[in-house]
Amino acid sequence: MLLFRYIAYHYLKYFLIIIFALVAFMVGLDFLSHGDDLPESANLILLYVMYKTFFGIEMMGPLSLVFAMIATKIYLIRSNALVAFYSLGYSKTDVLKPFVTVSTLLIVLFVALHTTSFARADENAAGIRKNAKQMQPTENLFFTYGDQYVYFGHLYPLQQRAEDVRVFRIQEGHLHEVIIADHALYGGEYWHISDARMLRKPKVPQAGGAGIEIVEHQNFKVLKGFKPKILDQVYEGKVNFTITDAFDALNLLNEQKVSIDRIKSALYRIFVHPFFVPCLVVIIFFFVPISSRFLNLSIFSFGAILATLIVWTVMYSMIELSNTKTIPSEVGIVLPVLLLFATALFQWQRNRVRV
Repeated sequence: MLLFRYIAYHYLKYFLIIIFALVAFMVGLDFLSHGDDLPESANLILLYVMYKTFFGIEMMGPLSLVFAMIATKIYLIRSNALVAFYSLGYSKTDVLKPFVTVSTLLIVLFVALHTTSFARADENAAGIRKNAKQMQPTENLFFTYGDQYVYFGHLYPLQQRAEDVRVFRIQEGHLHEVIIADHALYGGEYWHISDARMLRKPKVPQAGGAGIEIVEHQNFKVLKGFKPKILDQVYEGKVNFTITDAFDALNLLNEQKVSIDRIKSALYRIFVHPFFVPCLVVIIFFFVPISSRFLNLSIFSFGAILATLIVWTVMYSMIELSNTKTIPSEVGIVLPVLLLFATALFQWQRNRVRV
């Protein structure tokens, strides 16, 4: 227990130092690049920095965990604590357990944060940079819902409001009726259209017969379950889903028999991708020498950091390819993590002996 607390303490200390440095660098560089585009409001600037900090934590958190393991292991070697632990009878896996336990718990915390607006931090920051966080609409949204085709001229997700609404209903392959409204509001799982006009054509047009029928509706409900944020995220191709939004979208699109590839990619990115960290921690750990006499620690540190960056870059590129549906998300996100897990498990089993 003493070993666990000692290593966990130094691991967390180095993690906090590294993530603070990386996030501060990332936010500072972004502020220097886009400072002129920000509104002249101290509150909005502070909010922008906060959102960018959250985004930096999301991006740099996993990397910081791996870098912190390397820094902690180098500290243990330089202070001769690692040799002392092995001399007392601890095995390599005993020393490794605090790293795996702490990194896994922190990754679970990162995943849990995606139940909040933390997942949309970069999107919110971009909205502030455009000086339109609350009012920037999604425009010209056209999608299908069962036997209906729906058009929103402007969608305001945060206000749960849409303008210039058109709903086209199809029966037996033909246009049956069109609902036209100036605006619609979302509430109670439905989009409520007030002052709607329904244009309905006769089923069998006849010479001299009735023409198009126009019916006025004061309150009309459509699109059950299509939350504004789901519409904005799915049909605009955005990938910053919260966990709740992602599952809601998954269930809804399944019912509508619409492709769920983008939603699966978002869920894999949230639940599967971050766990490459414990795997990489295990793999790199067993390559670290016991003493500085066996290897130049500076060269090793550089190589380990470079290898981590290469792995992270490749995996991030695969995620982007999965988001654009260039490759299946199972291949781009799940498979690399499984390969790292298999390698880590092999390393763990091979080194389950005392030094």
